[in-house]
Amino acid sequence: MSSSSERQSGVHASAKSGAEGAVSQVSVRRLLPSDSIPEITSLLHRAYAKQIAMGLQPLAGRQDDATTAKRVTNGECYIATMVVGGRERIVGTILFHEIEDAKGPPWFANAHVDSFSQFAVDPDIQGQGLGGLMLDKVESRARECGAAEMGLSMAEPDTGLMGWYLKRGYRFIEHWQWPYTNYRSAILSKTL
Repeated sequence: MSSSSERQSGVHASAKSGAEGAVSQVSVRRLLPSDSIPEITSLLHRAYAKQIAMGLQPLAGRQDDATTAKRVTNGECYIATMVVGGRERIVGTILFHEIEDAKGPPWFANAHVDSFSQFAVDPDIQGQGLGGLMLDKVESRARECGAAEMGLSMAEPDTGLMGWYLKRGYRFIEHWQWPYTNYRSAILSKTL
């Protein structure tokens, strides 16, 4: 990391790489113009593959690079990187306060609620704390922006993911049907 703004907005933690069994330094920072959109799209597809295998059609699991590029500029996109084989690799992403073209759930329209979307951690390192680190980052940003609640939309059939969010203090608010998915979404929220 080279710029002071990157250092100020970055978060560091150790994460054990399941693929290599070595401890590597992970950095969470704002997306830079030089970061690879195809690499983010590929990460999203890998991370959402479980839902695709369930017969679900999450946008992040099937979007093309142009959609990824549009979405990352419609909010504050954060990425997690780590050095693998001498190269910086994107291993996580989360989009804070995405402004959607589609109408969102009523809960998201409340002035005291902020939200995140397009959240993914490389399957090779899931379960080692990186998702929690990234979620901490956007929850902190929501508090800085004056939000009292952090909301999210998730595929209701993914009960494992639902359990992870419930353990982090999120609760069910309402159901929502996005026009670009084939499943009912659960809208969850957490008091900050």
